[in-house]
Amino acid sequence: MKDLFIVAKYTFEELIKRKSFIISNIVILLIVIIGFNIPNIINSFKNNDEDFGERKLVIVDRNNLFEDNLELLKQADIGYKIEINNISDKEIEEKLKKEEIDEVLLIAKQENKIEVKYILKSISTYTTIPDNLVSMLQGIYKDVQMKKAGLTQEQIASFNIPFETQMTQVEETEATGNVPVMMIMSLILFYAIYFYAYQVSTSITTEKTSKIIETLVTSTSPRTIVLGKTIGIGLAGIMQTAIVVIVAIICANIFLTSEMLSAVLDLSNMTPMLAITTIIYYILGYSLFALLYALTGSTVSKPEDIQSANGPVAILAVIGFYLSYFTMMNPTSELNSFASMFPISSPFCMPFRVMMGIANITDILISIAILLATIFVIAKVSIKIYSSAILNYGSKISLKDMIKIYKSKD
Repeated sequence: MKDLFIVAKYTFEELIKRKSFIISNIVILLIVIIGFNIPNIINSFKNNDEDFGERKLVIVDRNNLFEDNLELLKQADIGYKIEINNISDKEIEEKLKKEEIDEVLLIAKQENKIEVKYILKSISTYTTIPDNLVSMLQGIYKDVQMKKAGLTQEQIASFNIPFETQMTQVEETEATGNVPVMMIMSLILFYAIYFYAYQVSTSITTEKTSKIIETLVTSTSPRTIVLGKTIGIGLAGIMQTAIVVIVAIICANIFLTSEMLSAVLDLSNMTPMLAITTIIYYILGYSLFALLYALTGSTVSKPEDIQSANGPVAILAVIGFYLSYFTMMNPTSELNSFASMFPISSPFCMPFRVMMGIANITDILISIAILLATIFVIAKVSIKIYSSAILNYGSKISLKDMIKIYKSKD
């Protein structure tokens, strides 16, 4: 146990002292702080320009089809500063070029149809016609024509009854919660687990290259080295992730208004149970992939070979993440339930199901049991192969060689 603590402490201290670790922490924290300040940056521009974000739109009704009813649009909150003006085509062109106005809707009757021209200074790839505004124009025009036909205001209102829609389901278990927030959490979990697990193989390969591993092997057992490195790098990962999350929460509460915070980052489902579950799955998910990376790191003797050796593990991690990520769109599906039990995807999926309120204690315990059993098997295989392969300085060990090593009695 003492040797395990020494290896873990040495690995932890070595990692946090690296310039790359310090710089990456600073960059990530700056991104978090700037990201939460984006609304304030936008508001500062708004303070400099009162009309910032509100586009100036001129509606030209050439044939007075709406009979002065277009003034109703000014009362609607549709993101435009609307002006009703029967200006000429030449004036339209001049005002757009001088940027006195942003957009023009030119309405004119052409035989049996009404033509609406959407005129801009220039059209970009992402320019679209404001369909909501066109729909409102159609509604106003319909009301005008109904009045001409002699219909009363009550009769016109009867044609414009709003449809109220609601969604329900027949399944007993209902998913509730903020899916975007959980997707962000799953993404953070994936990167934290993946990149720190990857560090294990890099650390092992670096020590093989520098021959430090020979000193380690003579002073302690290979099992202690594998577990010690896994624990040491894992602690660094937990520390960095915790710092980023704490800074993000502080920035969110300082820089975002309560309305914006509840709309964008609804944390009402963030319970102690969810926090504990997330931490447990972070530790287990990291352990799973770290042991796999320890195995691949011990099979190569040159740093340039580590990328190809880690390829299969990286593919497994990506498959597990995307299996979890895309099944979040339908959290009550059987595929999402499978992803919460499948070892390579459960670290990213089960916290999501807990947040959505669709995972019971039995599901969580079964998922953790499967994950622990998988970790135990992988740890046994990894330590056995690591013990025989760690002092190999020849060519990369193949899968066939690993199977032979594992089957051997020594």
